[in-house]
Amino acid sequence: MSEAKRFDDLPVRTKEFLANLRDDEIDTLNDGIRLVSAIRTVGTFMKWVIVGLIGILAGFVMIGESISKIASWMKGG
Repeated sequence: MSEAKRFDDLPVRTKEFLANLRDDEIDTLNDGIRLVSAIRTVGTFMKWVIVGLIGILAGFVMIGESISKIASWMKGG
């Protein structure tokens, strides 16, 4: 596709927006895109940290119940 016809399919409003951007606004948009990407990465990481902590907590509860059952067996037997 030639450079002249590259943006022909874009809506008029989008073309006007892109045509009126200044260099500092382009830099701001690039910074914003990187920020959103970083936030998504941290969000995914935090989601798995929370899932892991819930799993560890559930594991400790299950171990505690098992220990109490074994202790009651020892006392009863």
